[in-house]
Amino acid sequence: MARIGTSGWVYPHWRGVLYHGDQRGWLDRYAAEFDVVELNGSFYRWPTDARFAAWRDRLPDGFEMAVKAPRGLTHARRLLEPEVWIGRVERGLHALAGRRGPLLVQLHPAMERDDARLDYFLSALPAWTRPVVEFRHDSWVDDAVFGILQRHGAAYCVMSGAHLPCVLRATAPLVYVRLHGPDHEHLYRGSYSDDDLAWWAERIREWEDAGHEVQAYFNNDGEGHAVRNARTLKRMLQT
Repeated sequence: MARIGTSGWVYPHWRGVLYHGDQRGWLDRYAAEFDVVELNGSFYRWPTDARFAAWRDRLPDGFEMAVKAPRGLTHARRLLEPEVWIGRVERGLHALAGRRGPLLVQLHPAMERDDARLDYFLSALPAWTRPVVEFRHDSWVDDAVFGILQRHGAAYCVMSGAHLPCVLRATAPLVYVRLHGPDHEHLYRGSYSDDDLAWWAERIREWEDAGHEVQAYFNNDGEGHAVRNARTLKRMLQT
């Protein structure tokens, strides 16, 4: 069964949708309903190893935390000389241990295709990190790029969102989907209709029938849309 979750979990506007009470209990409440989450705060400030270990000890068996790579690596350096960051990333992911999910590498929207840089980065990154690459520039959508990902066992991030290419491509055992909202003009806005979600449920079933593991994350957090959409998609996949 595919794992369905949300991009992040610390949203005050989810009170009444998923949360009640003090924020200290929010992760526990989230993990009681979903078995995977995408850590987005690591993009802005990379957590300490101790923080990763605390999440490991707190999360239940079978739960996975996907981790977003730091912007120092993806946006400031744009994957150049990645060794500066990879050591820190490895330590944090090791601290997550059995709760460790994939490593999401979201590239800068202005970063155009550079096959050599991508190939070098993936060569330097240990395969056990289960890398997922989200390309925000259209120039990366090419069979040669998909071939680089496939050689390294890295997943192409399938995206849904305003002005983003929706390419249904599997380059690794894992298919990783980010649903940034159905609004055609603005990212992270709107709620997916039941028809939209039924369409995605069919795609997920097709990937699973082909032998892939699938993880899908809703990133349209406003008004609790991500929670409601995740619940609906999970229910559709269980029927």
